[in-house]
Amino acid sequence: MYCTNCGKPRDANAAVCAACGKPFEQFGAAPQQIPNYLIQSILVTLCCCLPFGIVAIVYSAQVNPKLAAGDMAGALEASRKAKMWAWISFGFGAVFAALYAVLMAIGAIEQ
Repeated sequence: MYCTNCGKPRDANAAVCAACGKPFEQFGAAPQQIPNYLIQSILVTLCCCLPFGIVAIVYSAQVNPKLAAGDMAGALEASRKAKMWAWISFGFGAVFAALYAVLMAIGAIEQ
């Protein structure tokens, strides 16, 4: 490892650089993993309900930038909304498919 201030090699466990005296940044715990549901959002957009799927994609795309900015609450909220809209899109697609199947069956019986 090297000092970001002077570029000299440093000990990995040191709190300050021996060459320049600058304190090293101490990093906390690893950030929490928050799912972005992007793959699910894309799939329901293509297969189930386009308008609600697009809303899910928009929220999914907001998760990672908010995590990178350190906005954990915003990332959790965007993740929650992406999941919700993906399920709504899936539900509308399932209801539409069931309704379509029933109407096709009725039409086949009538002929």
